Amino acid sequence: MGFIGNIKEEIRIIRERDPAIHSNMEVFLYPSFKVMCYYRLAHRLYLRRHYFWARWVSQKGVRRTGIEIHPGAQIGKGFFIDHGHGVIIGETTVIGDNVTLYQGVTLGGTGKEQGKRHPTIGNNVMISTGAKVLGSFKIGDNSKIGAGSVVLNEVPPNSTVVGVPGRVVRRDNMALPQEELDQTHLPDPVREDIMGLQRANAELTNRLLDLEQEMKNMRREKTQNS
Repeated sequence: MGFIGNIKEEIRIIRERDPAIHSNMEVFLYPSFKVMCYYRLAHRLYLRRHYFWARWVSQKGVRRTGIEIHPGAQIGKGFFIDHGHGVIIGETTVIGDNVTLYQGVTLGGTGKEQGKRHPTIGNNVMISTGAKVLGSFKIGDNSKIGAGSVVLNEVPPNSTVVGVPGRVVRRDNMALPQEELDQTHLPDPVREDIMGLQRANAELTNRLLDLEQEMKNMRREKTQNS
């Protein structure tokens, strides 16, 4: 896709996913639009092994937008960063199609790997505000990462992950359309655990009451028989 084609595609993506944008001209002020322009140039230089100039262009993008995308990262179609200040994407990150990131997301390494050090993000994935995905593993297609989660292990497709460390709390969801990739419709695992304990406690209490009643009936029958 050429330069004009990329601009048209960015305008379409941003207007589609951010209702705060009211005109095409506003898109040119948008951090996500600006940083992707810098990224494409830096990535082209990186592929040609002009590493210094690639990083120079990339760092200009960081200063302008507050979003750091390493020029070596591989990013698919339909990529969108909403209110992206503080977003960090590492060198060996691979991002699929139709991925949405929110403010403060980190796609980083643990500092211990060699070679492929950063995560691979599948298609149609949403990663919420402040989430950290650290390590060289994959986030499966159609998955959602909750706000503030710290993901350290592979996530199967069609999953929802929340918590620190992140854990899968829902599996095998149907593929999610973009309008459902929001940050609020996520399960609360702590609340679910508490509700489970409450149900178990109620069942035990009822069972004890039944046993007490059975004991009373047995004593009454024994008294009557004697």
